[in-house]
Amino acid sequence: MKKFNTTAVCIPSKHYMVDITDRVAKIKEMVDEGEYFAINRARQYGKTTTLSALECAISEEYYVVSIDFQDYGAESFHKEDSFCRDFIDDFCGLLFNQFASDTVEMRDAVRELAALSENDDRTLRLFTMFKGIKRVWDASDKPIVLIIDEVDSATNNQLFIDFLAALRSHYLKRQKDPKYNTFRSVILSGVTDVKHLKSKIREEADVKENSPWNIATDFTIDMSLSETGIKGMLDEYEKDHRSGMDTAAVAKQIREYTNGYPFLVSRICELIDTDVAEEFGDKKSVWTNQGLDEAVKLLLSEDNTLFRALTKNLNNYPELKAAIKSILMEGVKLTYNPDQNDIVQMKMLGFIRNDRNVVRIDNRIFETRLYNLFLSDEELKSDIFVNTGDLNKNAFIEDGRLNVRKVLEGFISTYHEVCGPLEEKFKEKDGREQFLLYLKPIINGIGNYYIEAQTRDQRRTDVIIDYLGKRYIIELKIWRGDRYHADGERQISEYLEYFGLGTGYMLSFNFNKSKEPGVKQVHIGDKILYEGVV
Repeated sequence: MKKFNTTAVCIPSKHYMVDITDRVAKIKEMVDEGEYFAINRARQYGKTTTLSALECAISEEYYVVSIDFQDYGAESFHKEDSFCRDFIDDFCGLLFNQFASDTVEMRDAVRELAALSENDDRTLRLFTMFKGIKRVWDASDKPIVLIIDEVDSATNNQLFIDFLAALRSHYLKRQKDPKYNTFRSVILSGVTDVKHLKSKIREEADVKENSPWNIATDFTIDMSLSETGIKGMLDEYEKDHRSGMDTAAVAKQIREYTNGYPFLVSRICELIDTDVAEEFGDKKSVWTNQGLDEAVKLLLSEDNTLFRALTKNLNNYPELKAAIKSILMEGVKLTYNPDQNDIVQMKMLGFIRNDRNVVRIDNRIFETRLYNLFLSDEELKSDIFVNTGDLNKNAFIEDGRLNVRKVLEGFISTYHEVCGPLEEKFKEKDGREQFLLYLKPIINGIGNYYIEAQTRDQRRTDVIIDYLGKRYIIELKIWRGDRYHADGERQISEYLEYFGLGTGYMLSFNFNKSKEPGVKQVHIGDKILYEGVV
């Protein structure tokens, strides 16, 4: 049975894949230009398979030496001699498999290089190894491209920095004399940005940022999966299964949830095709809003390596964790600063992105996972959550739909009972947090929620609930007068129009003593709004 994969390869495959031909073509242009560069992306972002596709695309024009540092043991990076021997064995073995048997000069040069690692009577140095590689280049009938995957296995090692320095030295010599060369292009791949490696000259020396990889060209090619690419994969799937799905609509929703993060795209599709299809009983009913909601719910409840890495790295950067919590829970805007180490690290790990110089969580899945984490920290301390736990969830469901009006009424009643009157020190984040703590156990196990990033600020927040294939939008805000309230009504009306919905909800935290707590129905044009007042 075909399964979903995140990238395309050049050999026949039983996987449904997003076509990355355009991406590979752009990377090939960098190779053709003779550039040295690094592909730094988060785990499970399709780096390795992209490199495999690139290798296939350039193998006619170049000899491609593709090495995986993950195959090297700790001893390889402990001693220069050990590293050189392992690298030479790898390098020569891969070349022998590619050139024609009648390429006499190159065969002899490769054998001469291989003999260095077989000679136990001398200690090998990087200088000696690169002299041998230079002789191979001079004898070669095609340019040589070096690809090193999983460089993270070596980035905490001074020997690796020395290796980069040797590559840099030969690159600079080529700049002075085009006839001098060792590699046409060098590509490093991994999570760690080797431009920010820290090295020390002696064991007792201070650690300093001193990477020799400053010769590299910046790699700016987008490796996320586009809406068009996801649709193409779903179109291929649809040819086989005839589920009747609207591939364009499903692709759009998947992209909105994942921001094109390859693992998340692939995992959602896989869950729909397997677990959700088994639950629903067939593949024809799963490629719908309800099927997608179910897959997202399953994904958010997983304990996978990606989510574990997210939690682990947040704990490693407590100040950034606090900042991200303030972004999500309070609507604080954190300026993106490329010189701030925590921000650089979290972007490198794929958890945040630079959105017009503002720090954003990379995608909606990560956001919701983080909301769940932060809310869990508050649950045991919250009387709102404790009281909601005793509620009958079925009281909020009518004909398979979530009755959001009853949710608002229940929250208002519970809030006044548990928290008492609003106080002036109340902040919008308090209302958002308390409402989510009330909502979460009601929809838990059936529905999902997320916060619309474009409206999450100190003035307004839109909570969007996906429940059994239906979408509900609730605007949360602090009452700031009739005019501001009218603007809010207009804004949510426009937002409902964007989503094609006729009914929306508002929840205002009002300090006026003359207010009337409760929920009322109003009409704004052709839209119905249920407005709740705390």
